[in-house]
Amino acid sequence: MADVSHRSGDIGAHPDVSEMRDRYARVLGGRGIVGVDGLLLLAGLYAAISPWTVHFAPTFPQLAQNNLIMGIAVAVVALVLNMAPERMQGLSMACAVIGAWLIVSPWVVVRHPDTGAMWNNIITGAVICLLGLAAAGMMMRNKREA
Repeated sequence: MADVSHRSGDIGAHPDVSEMRDRYARVLGGRGIVGVDGLLLLAGLYAAISPWTVHFAPTFPQLAQNNLIMGIAVAVVALVLNMAPERMQGLSMACAVIGAWLIVSPWVVVRHPDTGAMWNNIITGAVICLLGLAAAGMMMRNKREA
């Protein structure tokens, strides 16, 4: 019968110990990116539900659909950035573009938005744009250091 008991001891004899330590150091070095991506996820979820929380969904259904789609897109991108940040670096700039779109969308989609819808999209779009730029900057800095 095979011995499958777990022995407490040093992992230093493991053949991949140096690779595991390097990967652990990379993950710990990139914790700021995960924090920004988490905030980006929350901002995207807020953008998706904001037409119903600010109560402009019945008045401007097209803007509500726009916010729902763009908010879900930002949340999905943020989730993907959390799971595979090395491979999805360019998507953080996509969040910045979506944030800029959210800023101008009340005038493009509706033409004459009310004050609540307008300020909601300006603030939410600016937050998403800044977080997208921050995530892109952090990823580029970490890529340069590696």
